[in-house]
Amino acid sequence: MTAPGPGTLPTVQFRTGEGTIDLGWGHPHPSALPVDAWAEATEAALRRYGASALAYGHPTGPGPLIEWLCGRLGEVDGAAPDPGQTFVTAGASHALDLIASILCRPGDVVLVDSPTYHLALRVIADHRVDIVPAPVDADGIDPAATAELVRAIVRQGRRVPMLYLVPTFNNPTGRSLSAQRRSALVAAAQRAGVTLVEDDTYRELAYPAPAPASLFSGSEVGAVVRIGSFAKSVAPGLRLGWLNAAAPVVEALAARGYVDSGGGVNHTNALTLAEFAASGAYRRHVEAIRSRYRRQRDALVTAVRRDLPQAGFTVPAGGWFLWLRLPAPGGGTELLPYAEAAGVSYVPGRRFFVADTGHHHLRLSFSLFDPATLAAGVRRLGEAYRVAGMAAGATTPPG
Repeated sequence: MTAPGPGTLPTVQFRTGEGTIDLGWGHPHPSALPVDAWAEATEAALRRYGASALAYGHPTGPGPLIEWLCGRLGEVDGAAPDPGQTFVTAGASHALDLIASILCRPGDVVLVDSPTYHLALRVIADHRVDIVPAPVDADGIDPAATAELVRAIVRQGRRVPMLYLVPTFNNPTGRSLSAQRRSALVAAAQRAGVTLVEDDTYRELAYPAPAPASLFSGSEVGAVVRIGSFAKSVAPGLRLGWLNAAAPVVEALAARGYVDSGGGVNHTNALTLAEFAASGAYRRHVEAIRSRYRRQRDALVTAVRRDLPQAGFTVPAGGWFLWLRLPAPGGGTELLPYAEAAGVSYVPGRRFFVADTGHHHLRLSFSLFDPATLAAGVRRLGEAYRVAGMAAGATTPPG
């Protein structure tokens, strides 16, 4: 995770200032990436499948991976999807982009949870739609109010093809919708004719397992599209994920020109992951990273309680993030320059909203750093908070 040297091209996405502890990045800890086990799986896949591992793949993804994945989802979710409802993608963002391309037309209205994954907003916006936050209350998206909003939009002569949300270990809040709210939301969306697009990226990262049953597993076929990823459970560099949808949607994706031309997505890595899973390495790896990330979560929580006691938060039962609320109305936004001057950074809460709101909040990630570094980062953040308080009324933040 080191920065590229002078005169070299970058090799990774991660970027931060020299000496800064950047708690904004939702990236895996380097030691949590299964380098040796993946090398073994790569060799085993090449031995097992030979030249087929390097050939063009099946449009929806290789059978061995889809078969294992459906079985695994049956273990960690409310029900196993059918193989015909499964399409292998190049990660969750790719899955979201694909499903938006199928469901949306320019000028449509897409509803989103609030707050929600900030980069998903960019993916959705690429489809030239208007993004509108769904009504929320203390328990998450309000199904009845959302249904009324859909009716109002439809009365204006506009379409509402989908609603995007992260109902399990939400990014950024870490919270999960209750079972009652899940069933009510599915029912309301079905009546309104809106497809729920469920980002289920963090299902394997439950502390402790199991995670709540997905919207997809508790709905009628076609009501929900579930997207998932191996970026958090294995490694983001694999660029592997999937979506579960009604069979006609999967067939439509498989018929797209670039899929027909290229023969599936990331075929070689997909077969390697199938081998990684068949050997038992996936199960062992997930158990290990659950323990690691739970320790890192606990370290961050302890540090915030000690060094930033002014912040309110709920301890997340899964995922990678801690969502803080500061007392001052603009606290999460206004603190950032002071934090960066102190050698620590984060993502301000306003980034996770469509409207100009969320300024109370900030998101910290506990995934990338060991407990000692997390504690050091929060010490810097606490000091920045004290300096910002002392500097109340200053006209400019630190340079």
